[in-house]
Amino acid sequence: MTILEKIVEKTKIRVEKLKKEKPDLTAFTPVNPKTFTFEKALKTPELSLICEVKKASPSKGIIAEHFPYAEIAKEYEAAGAAAISVLTEPEFFLGSNQYLTDISKAVKTPLLRKDFIIDEVQIYEAFQIGASAILLIAAILEPEPLKQFIKTADSLGLSALVETRNEEEIKSALQAGARIIGVNNRDLHTFKVDVETTVRLRRFVPDDIIYIAESGIATREDILKLGKIDAVLIGETLMKSENKKRVIQELKGL
Repeated sequence: MTILEKIVEKTKIRVEKLKKEKPDLTAFTPVNPKTFTFEKALKTPELSLICEVKKASPSKGIIAEHFPYAEIAKEYEAAGAAAISVLTEPEFFLGSNQYLTDISKAVKTPLLRKDFIIDEVQIYEAFQIGASAILLIAAILEPEPLKQFIKTADSLGLSALVETRNEEEIKSALQAGARIIGVNNRDLHTFKVDVETTVRLRRFVPDDIIYIAESGIATREDILKLGKIDAVLIGETLMKSENKKRVIQELKGL
């Protein structure tokens, strides 16, 4: 069983627990739906940075022993992050819904809930804990659920970043109505990284779709190699940095 398959199996258990604890979670119409602030923040002429708050990962283990997550988010916001990604997957990434909720109270920057969404209930949960956007991973979602999940996110005013790895997944994302497509340079089955993946797949994504590079990007030189993209998601490099503002400025070429 691959790491991704293990994560999905654990997520199924978490989802069943959530449904038992909050059976009415999907039975509401939001009085104040979100306003797609995540995608609006990325629609700028210049490259946008999505800065990630992450304690650990399956491939790297503990990334940040000291983890003042709300302060980190504030630092990202002050340095000009267009959006902030927050890991909420608890077992393999040591994330927490509480991190996202606390960060949503500490900053005004749009927040992406970074998790493994396999059930609609998680989208409603994302809305309630303070997310502005959700991550949908094409590798673990069939075309029909992917389409339905985007519709559900739309009904709540949440943006949906659809993560892909190949031409087939990009095609599935576009057919499902994705307005934001990310390419993960890390293979979620082997966890090997190839930054050229973003470059290779660019031609399959229309110009009016927000195109994001994810994983394996550490320097301004890495960004320049990516070609025509709208945003970059940066995690480990920033989390390991003592001076996050300086690194963000360097990544932006300032």
